[in-house]
Amino acid sequence: MPAKKTISDATTSAWLRALPKAELHLHLEGTLAPETLVALSQRHDAAPLTLQAAQALYQYKDFPGFLQAFKAVTERLRTPEDYELITYAMLRDLHQQGVVHAEVYVAVGVVYYWKKTAFEPLFEGMERGRLRAERELGISLLWIFDAVRHFGSDEAARVFRKAAEMRKQFPSIVGIGIGGDEQRGSAELFRDLYSEARENGLRLTAHAGEAAGPESLWSAINIGAERLGHALTAQQDRELIEALAQKQIPLEICITSNMRTGCCAHMEEHPARRYFDEGLMVTLNSDDPAMFGSNLYDEYLLAHRKFGFTLEHLRELAGNSIEASFLPPAHKLELLRKVEQYPDPLEA
Repeated sequence: MPAKKTISDATTSAWLRALPKAELHLHLEGTLAPETLVALSQRHDAAPLTLQAAQALYQYKDFPGFLQAFKAVTERLRTPEDYELITYAMLRDLHQQGVVHAEVYVAVGVVYYWKKTAFEPLFEGMERGRLRAERELGISLLWIFDAVRHFGSDEAARVFRKAAEMRKQFPSIVGIGIGGDEQRGSAELFRDLYSEARENGLRLTAHAGEAAGPESLWSAINIGAERLGHALTAQQDRELIEALAQKQIPLEICITSNMRTGCCAHMEEHPARRYFDEGLMVTLNSDDPAMFGSNLYDEYLLAHRKFGFTLEHLRELAGNSIEASFLPPAHKLELLRKVEQYPDPLEA
């Protein structure tokens, strides 16, 4: 009997890196590395940040601390050129991880509420970065306009209506979502706005069950969210687990993010593998890779090494990420074929 072939760690890593996959829960501002933040600070600050000071901003102990770090980063994004720079850099990095498609949250609510700045010129910079990457690297991107739930429904209305307005000129704007502090902004507050957004042709997402209980997830489902970001606390509600399995609502799972923000205290308590085993529509995502020190490739490797996902499981997760995307059917089928035809590691 011939000896069973084994796969080396190097082969496994190379296979996972090149596996065609989509990133569905990624914040543009959270891809900005400390070195890039220093460069932006040198452009804009009277007393520019040192690298040490920039790195310190990325160190925090809890979810409120993360939100403050996110604010510090976005404050240094001021011009269309800044946004073009970070968009192209983000897509170049994703391409190097085997990502063939990304759906990226943009903190439009932060631009309006904190910066009180016109958004259109900044978005034109993002679009230049997107189109350049699509042309040079073959990676596609769709934008999701993110409102900050704890700023209230009036501010969210500005974000969602801006998405509907700009979508007429920029079809790359695909959907809307609500991030921020779940404890201070129930999804129910946005029910009418979600209905309006759907009528305007926008797809609906929501951060839910990250730093609040299962009731936050029920609320997001009840207002029509088509994808759920994090869904960490669904594990506390058996009925919710069954509903998610039955409805196959995609979950944007972000393991390292949940650990770094303190929303999950111990790695062994994270429900990613349980959700998968119970038939939920799981996708892996990096959330804010520069702030959490883990990109999408790292998340796949973590799932393999810490949670026992086999390589075939991870191929299934990659397929889920394409299936759960908001791409047109023809493009979706094209990318799903790439995942299905991707060779096994022993054949590569």
